[in-house]
Amino acid sequence: MNTAPVTTAVAEINRLHDEAKRCAAASRQALHGALVAAWQAGQLLSLERKRVFHTMGPGAWLFWLKANFRGTARTAQRYMRLAQCVGDVAFLQGMSLRQVYARLGIATEPKTPGKRRLRHTLPAHVVLANKLVRTLRRAPGAERGEAYRRDLRTLYEKLRPWFEPMAAPSETVNLNASVRSNRP
Repeated sequence: MNTAPVTTAVAEINRLHDEAKRCAAASRQALHGALVAAWQAGQLLSLERKRVFHTMGPGAWLFWLKANFRGTARTAQRYMRLAQCVGDVAFLQGMSLRQVYARLGIATEPKTPGKRRLRHTLPAHVVLANKLVRTLRRAPGAERGEAYRRDLRTLYEKLRPWFEPMAAPSETVNLNASVRSNRP
């Protein structure tokens, strides 16, 4: 009986078993590394978000993300939520990001783009106008409010003729009064 092929097969089986164990350990280590990196990115993104809100206002955050972050806004949001919900990532050892998101109730995007719902996006000028209105509604200090009024006076004067001819003569007075009373 020839035992050489059996011995070779046994050696190969054991070599492949060792390779599988080594790869599984490397995979667990890589999963945890990805988790730690996402958690740390979330902490840094949260700090940057606070800084951007404080220095530039809340409307600037998405612009900052688009200019500086290579991922999507949803990814940044998930990273920040992960950092907020988890104090120490050590207890998540061996879990993938998707598993952690599922355990924490953090929604994930579908993997296939065809299943995403289409969202209607507003034109850029409408978005900017909304941001301007939100900024002006916040109660600024007296100096800041006066600065807004000075800065926006020229814009107001240029836009005013566009809206006044649309109103009937009796409505023009009411429109002007409401614009003056809401003017920054």
